[in-house]
Amino acid sequence: MTPEDLEAARDRIVPDVVAGGLSVLFCGINPGLMTAATGHHFARPGNRFWPVLHLSGFTPRQFRPAEQEELLAHRLGITNVVARATARADELSDEEFREGGRLLTAKVERLRPRWLAVVGVTAYRTAFGEKKAKIGPQERTIGETRTWALPNPSGLNAHWTAQTMAEEFGRLRAAAEAETEAEAAVEADRSPGDGSL
Repeated sequence: MTPEDLEAARDRIVPDVVAGGLSVLFCGINPGLMTAATGHHFARPGNRFWPVLHLSGFTPRQFRPAEQEELLAHRLGITNVVARATARADELSDEEFREGGRLLTAKVERLRPRWLAVVGVTAYRTAFGEKKAKIGPQERTIGETRTWALPNPSGLNAHWTAQTMAEEFGRLRAAAEAETEAEAAVEADRSPGDGSL
């Protein structure tokens, strides 16, 4: 991948990895140039999204960015707050983030994942106008979808190690699994028995 290839990917749109009925829809800030050039989310080698997804128990092994479609089999998906690719997130305006938040809300209303997990609390704050939001589960719901702000897995985010990030991702996984189990129990109670004694 040459610098020219990366520069040519500026402003490119990277398709989401989504489907209906997701357990967690992970939402990046916006695609970086490596992601835009390859078409694979979180593709920059220093990005810790894929290792952390595995360390936290969301995936049975560490997927490569090129294997992103395999997430759907685990009821996981990926989108972004802002669709266009930039070299750095600080190239985006607050207005782009707010508009991204509006578009993201419409997307979540359509897809209805159980959780929307925004990887980057600053992006979450700006997109949804919640200046005091902290890492963790949020009060905001979009329809029946609950929201969670996760640490940004960028290699530039030195406040978080892969291990501490994995612990926070793991809290979300545990919450999502607990809800799935509770729903399954309710369904089992609802389903009629076979009538045998």
